[in-house]
Amino acid sequence: MTLHEPAVAYSRQKMTVEEYLAFENESSEKHEYYQGEVFNMSGAKVTHNEIVGNAFGDIRNFLLNKPFKPYNSDQRIYVEKNSLFTYPDISIFGDGITTLNNDEMNAVNPSVIIEVLSPGTKDYDRGLKFKLYRDIPSLKEYILIDSETVNVEAFVINEKGYWELREYKTIAEKLRLPAIQLDIPLQAIYAGTKLLK
Repeated sequence: MTLHEPAVAYSRQKMTVEEYLAFENESSEKHEYYQGEVFNMSGAKVTHNEIVGNAFGDIRNFLLNKPFKPYNSDQRIYVEKNSLFTYPDISIFGDGITTLNNDEMNAVNPSVIIEVLSPGTKDYDRGLKFKLYRDIPSLKEYILIDSETVNVEAFVINEKGYWELREYKTIAEKLRLPAIQLDIPLQAIYAGTKLLK
């Protein structure tokens, strides 16, 4: 199951953070939380899941025995500054993962976040969600991988603290992840998908 644009709130009554965490711990499904509202998450199409699996596999293999560690969409992220709780497709942490009050559940210090775009999520992921993610002090890179066309948008924070965009549009290119010193061929990211057929 992967992250999708928030849908209809489960309740019109807003929840506190504590109420959301208790609700989420008892739920068999994932839910995003923002400003007191809880939103359900839905599943993803085959191409989306293939891309996530390809990217995660390459990253995980590269990072074996290195200080950085990747996590899949089961890892919940908490953005303290704006109280967003969410589940990115892939998150990468350096020098250990820190969680909210050492709860082993709500990670607060990702270095890289990767989202695979779907028709219903792309505007949210490019807009409001990126704005909310920028409140994470440790975040250095935000990667958006399209699941409908061969296209990757890589936002990287520069030495002056400004976000710069690099866009990859051809299968011959390699996505550069400076935080972990890895280049991933787009051919590998999109391997096995209908976009290469």
